[in-house]
Amino acid sequence: MAPPPRELVSDVISEILLRLPPDEPECLFRAALVCKPWLRTISDPAFLRRYRAFHGTPPLLGLVDTDPKINRGWSFRLVPTRAVPAFPFPAPDARCGLPLDCRHCRVLVGMVEDGRVNYLVCDPVTGVRYRLPQLEVRYICNAAAVFCAAAGCKHLDCHDGPFCVVLMIGYCSTNSMLATCYSSEIGAWSEEATWQGIGARQLYGRGALIGDEIYFMLSGNTGIIKYDWGKNCLSLVNPPPSAVYNNRVTLMMMECSLGLAGIEHSSLYLWSRRVSSEETAEWVQCRVIDLDTMMPMANPSDGASVFGFAEGVDVIFVRTLVGLFMMELKSGRVRKVHKINPGLSVLPYMGFYTPGIMLAPAYILDFFVSFHMFASLLVGSGL
Repeated sequence: MAPPPRELVSDVISEILLRLPPDEPECLFRAALVCKPWLRTISDPAFLRRYRAFHGTPPLLGLVDTDPKINRGWSFRLVPTRAVPAFPFPAPDARCGLPLDCRHCRVLVGMVEDGRVNYLVCDPVTGVRYRLPQLEVRYICNAAAVFCAAAGCKHLDCHDGPFCVVLMIGYCSTNSMLATCYSSEIGAWSEEATWQGIGARQLYGRGALIGDEIYFMLSGNTGIIKYDWGKNCLSLVNPPPSAVYNNRVTLMMMECSLGLAGIEHSSLYLWSRRVSSEETAEWVQCRVIDLDTMMPMANPSDGASVFGFAEGVDVIFVRTLVGLFMMELKSGRVRKVHKINPGLSVLPYMGFYTPGIMLAPAYILDFFVSFHMFASLLVGSGL
């Protein structure tokens, strides 16, 4: 019997490789080391586009964390939640800097340099940095967001596309809140949008991005401020009627609408804001989760709080006195994230990490070196 055509074998292998799980990126890297034809297939841009489209939502690869260094200010690291090769994570050359947001393959960093505040957008995979024009702001805003601005983008591979940065700044002297948006396509900040009466109240936590709007929670869970950057306007949104929890809450996307998660006693409450066709909105409590049964080792009734959310993969982060935990809402699986001490918020990094990225040849070379060293040890030991 004649062997099957080489094209047919190549198509079958491509279909098999296409199904390797993106949340275990080491599988794709190991497959690239099997032989040169597999490496060519996996590194081919057409295959990578099919791979991302086939799997849809980018996986959660890690959390952006700050690491204080003695006499060196702050450095940044990616604490992996999956087995991935080390990223060339770029730390800014600044005396004091903090990561403020992480979304669509980019990290927004606030820095203080020579008494001036600067903002940097960097890509931890490619190592590309983008410094934003300076604003007349004397402190780093803790309410900020970075996101992809490409029209119709499904956010599967946003490394090279346009982006926007939103800053929310409160002024106690004028009791007002200011919002401004930077566009990489225009290369400038927008005119300032203001809202009177809330300047003395601080914003906290990571913003929830929904369509052309971003939401931030006011301190004390007393309200939610919404910024529509398309219309360049601010407005206030009332929180759920029972959202005055003992600890902080987290805003998030829930079924394409604004959601909220908070902990009271030992239960996690999930709310969704539903907007009717008449443009009237109401909060609906959609789920209550008993943490005593899911996180018995975390002592959730003693100081637990929701500290972050990863869009698309429905992962909530819960901080307790014994550590930070990841909770998958669909499966109910909970696991502890080690060596994490979040400051302002949890910043999840999501993206497809494949051998087709710019720096992949160096990583593949490292894999080859490690493989040959391991093989040499096996041969030397007689196994």
